[in-house]
Order: sequence, then structure tokens, then C-alpha cells
Amino acid sequence: MNKRFIGVLMFAFVVALGASLVLYRVLSNKQPSAKAAQPSMVHIAVATRDLELGRVLKEDDVKLEEWSGAVPVGATSKVQDLVGRGVINTIIAKEPILETRLAAKGAGGGLAAMIPPGMRAVAIRVNEVVGVAGFVVPGMRVDVLISGNSPGGNGLIGTVTKTLLQNLEVLSAGQDFKKDSEGKPILVQVVNMLVTPEQAEILSLASNQTTLQLVLRNPLDRQMSKTTGTSLKFLFSGQAMKPSDFGTNTDSGTPPPAPRPRSQVASTRPPAIRELPPLPKKEPPFVMEIISGTKKVDQKFENSGEGK
Repeated sequence: MNKRFIGVLMFAFVVALGASLVLYRVLSNKQPSAKAAQPSMVHIAVATRDLELGRVLKEDDVKLEEWSGAVPVGATSKVQDLVGRGVINTIIAKEPILETRLAAKGAGGGLAAMIPPGMRAVAIRVNEVVGVAGFVVPGMRVDVLISGNSPGGNGLIGTVTKTLLQNLEVLSAGQDFKKDSEGKPILVQVVNMLVTPEQAEILSLASNQTTLQLVLRNPLDRQMSKTTGTSLKFLFSGQAMKPSDFGTNTDSGTPPPAPRPRSQVASTRPPAIRELPPLPKKEPPFVMEIISGTKKVDQKFENSGEGK
């Protein structure tokens, strides 16, 4: 083998070894600075298990864990500040427990802690059909339909169904907020909805006097629909119902005619003059001729008509 070629090969090997050594020194000097740039770790409170609506936090429901990066808004590292507060939004295991997911201090747990100020929770009795086959669960939005006969309305149109309230939030369904082992909603007999005080009065009266039906809607759909309702008469005729079709006369189905005003001319007409009977016709006097000798005298007598 050529000695010159061997010399060149050895020189290249030495140069490569020196370059590798220099590169190693440069990289080893930069490692401490890279470690210093890593974010610091903090401890925040997280859930040890899935926390459902209405649950009151206990010490074993919360633990501190290291958290890297930006700390979520509302997170805390003080476990004692969280114990005893009610859960108003579902929290999954190992999720940071935020202030917005809990009720205020002293409010306790359960359904009452989930009611915002100025609002009310009203309960209505439902069955499998009314409750939309059990899929009315907390957090859903529903409309309320009523069916019945309007007092003083048109009796010829039959039972009327109309949308009573729209876009109501469901707070709870039954006494248990949980789902079954297959993850399906549990069928319940009572649904609690979040309403205003005025809506609570309306629902209370409607639940006692009419038949209710819940209609499930998309929680993101907040638009209010304007409907006139429908009845048996228009259901079979295929026509649309109008507000004037409710009527006020239950016998004929049409409003009673307005009373006819009394004529002003008749009230100002003078009273009729009573016609008097004609006077009786006067009879001519009765003349008696009296002859005494050669003397003749005529004697007149008034005829009073008594002889007739």
C-alpha cells in the first residue's frame, strides 16, 4: 500500500477526532443553560376522582400535584379553601379544581348551590315520554309545551297545544345525578329547571291544569321561535292556526254580535197627540102643538136622547 495514502488517511482521522472533541466541549458547556431555561414547577389542587354535580368536596377528593407551564385562572394550592364547597360543574379526575366550578363558600352543596341569584328551581313531574325518554339531563335546554282547552275559547277547534316557555336550563333530573353502568341516562320522574320567579308561577299553574311535554333543543340554539299553536281541527285540515281562531263563544264558535246602539232620532221624537172622540150629534127639539078652542100653541121640548 502506498505510504502517502496511509499518511493522508491518518491525517484525516486526526482532524475528525479533533473536530469531534471540540463539538463535544461546546455542547457540554450549553447544557446547564438549557436546564436553567426550563419552566419552574408549581403545585395546584386537582381532583382525585370524577366529581359530579352537587357533591360537597372532602379532603380525599382533592390533592396537590406538580403543574408545569401557565397556571389556570382560578386554580389554587390551598386545599382547605376547597373542602366543604359544592360542585356546580362536573370535574373529571386529575383536572385542576377552578373557582368557577365550585359554589360560593358557605353555600353548601346539592341543587340549591347551583341556583344563580335572582333565579329559581322549579320541579315538574314527568314520565318517560314527557321526559324525552330519559335524555333530559343536567345542562340540557328544553322547551315546554302545554295541551288543553282554553277557558272561554272556541269549543269547536278541540284540544289546543302551544309552546309555553322556551330555552329553559335543566338543573337536575330526579334525585340522582349519576348515569347507569352503560353510561346511559337514568329514567326519572321529576325534572328541575332553572326559571325566573314569573316563569315559576306559569309552570306551577300549567302543571296542575294542563298536560306538559318537554322538547329537547340544542344547548347552543338560544333563538326564540314564534308559534301560534295548533288544535285538532287544524291538525286534520292541514291549515295553520291563527290567534283569532281561539274565539270567545263556546256554543257557535263565533264571537257574539255587538249590541245595536239605540237610535238617537227615536229618543228625540215628540210624543204622539191622542185623538179625542167626536162630540155626539145634537138632536132637534120635540114640538107639541096644543089647541085650546080657537087658540093654537106650539110647545118645544129638548130631546136629551134618554129614550133611545
